[in-house]
Amino acid sequence: MTVTKGHHQSSHTDPATPVRDAAPAESVIRPVGYVWAIARISLGWTFLWAFLDKVFGWGFSTPANRAWIAGGSPTTGFLKGTGENALGGFFGGLAGQAWVDGLFMIGLLGIGVALILGAGIRIAAIAGGLLLILMWAASLPLETNPFLDEHIIYAIVLAGLALSGAGDVLGIGAWWGRTSLVRRLPILK
Repeated sequence: MTVTKGHHQSSHTDPATPVRDAAPAESVIRPVGYVWAIARISLGWTFLWAFLDKVFGWGFSTPANRAWIAGGSPTTGFLKGTGENALGGFFGGLAGQAWVDGLFMIGLLGIGVALILGAGIRIAAIAGGLLLILMWAASLPLETNPFLDEHIIYAIVLAGLALSGAGDVLGIGAWWGRTSLVRRLPILK
């Protein structure tokens, strides 16, 4: 931040730093920080809710008798439904495998919690983007658009969250970023 004769010029060049305007006595977060924070928390809840519904079978997407705690497979419904798709043979073969179920559920939980808390957003964005791209690939060819669907849009939003420092607003990202662990391994921010 450069201050010249009462004028504030932002020298904000690090995309991983939250967008702020600094006044001489205080730091004010611009409204865009709140928009990214709300997007972060909303997308985090989307991932966390998918995890909870698949674990407990609360009947929204997963009936109780197909819940993970009841012995159901959280990946079978979606992946078995890809059989007729371009990559359906590959993805259908992954359906119901314990290691796939475990990775999928750990991913949903970790991504959801990281986004809601605002810590570990870079890792969450990478893992979430990969998960979403795989789900998009399993759906090819798309029914309503030649190449674009919500999986790609969410992956783009995750990238924006990671690059904007969205965990610092309405989250613990600023504190998390000052820990010695994150200072040594910035990818954990």
